[in-house]
Amino acid sequence: MEKAKPFIKWVGGKRQLLPKILELVPKNINTYYEPFIGGGAVYFNIEAKKYNISDINNELVNLYDNIKNNSTKLFKELKKIQDLYDNLRTDNKDSDLEKMAEFYYKMRNIDREEEYKKWSSERKAARFIFLNKTAFNGLYRVNKKGQHNVPFGKYYKPTIFDKENLVQCNLRLNNNTEISINSFEHVLDKAKKGDFVYFDPPYVPLNKTSNFTSYAKESFDKEMQIKLKEICDKLTEKGVNWMLSNSSADFVLDLYRDYNINLVDASRNINSKGDKRGTVKEVLVTNY
Repeated sequence: MEKAKPFIKWVGGKRQLLPKILELVPKNINTYYEPFIGGGAVYFNIEAKKYNISDINNELVNLYDNIKNNSTKLFKELKKIQDLYDNLRTDNKDSDLEKMAEFYYKMRNIDREEEYKKWSSERKAARFIFLNKTAFNGLYRVNKKGQHNVPFGKYYKPTIFDKENLVQCNLRLNNNTEISINSFEHVLDKAKKGDFVYFDPPYVPLNKTSNFTSYAKESFDKEMQIKLKEICDKLTEKGVNWMLSNSSADFVLDLYRDYNINLVDASRNINSKGDKRGTVKEVLVTNY
């Protein structure tokens, strides 16, 4: 069987940086903590005795929880959505995409309606995957009311229900993994010497047009970045090893100047203009 891999696309996902990250990860980890779980690329490739993954995005955590604890019902919902979307295809792609866009926006905008509050957790989780697979570039972004606001991505034949991988993800999540809705601060009370924490927060933007931090109603501003660094300092005092990824913005380089900073190349392509995409420098910071 194939190894479990991320079941959603995520801006800033770490699949391409995995070799470097895994090269730097300590051996013999007791509990692995990842408080900005996102797509989970690192989690799915880390070996530890126990795992603790979390995020402040309740819709994202609900998805992980359903894959772990409610997979049968979730799979039925995903199969239903996959069939509905596939049945919109005929011999006229332009016309089909119009119908698909209509279907997409109906699903996207349901969180503006009272009806959405009555949806089951597995139905909400299935919607999350559907939007992730059909939104522009798989981007997850919400407005100040917590409502999804990404436009349709015009994907004609997306794989919304990847059952084989989801089964593997279910097995992995049931392997000593605790899932919770929590901010990054909670690891300070839990992590002990012998544990390892990986922080992958929303990045400090390199310029004014690259600020993609709205993964939840609350933004992740410079004050939050400084608060995160203070948590890293306190973990260091406790003897807990940690790694942090971020952009190579001067603010980040200065903030973590007392730690080990590894510059790495990463390809980023969330810009809608092809000539604005390419390789950028990112950092992997460690305290060991």
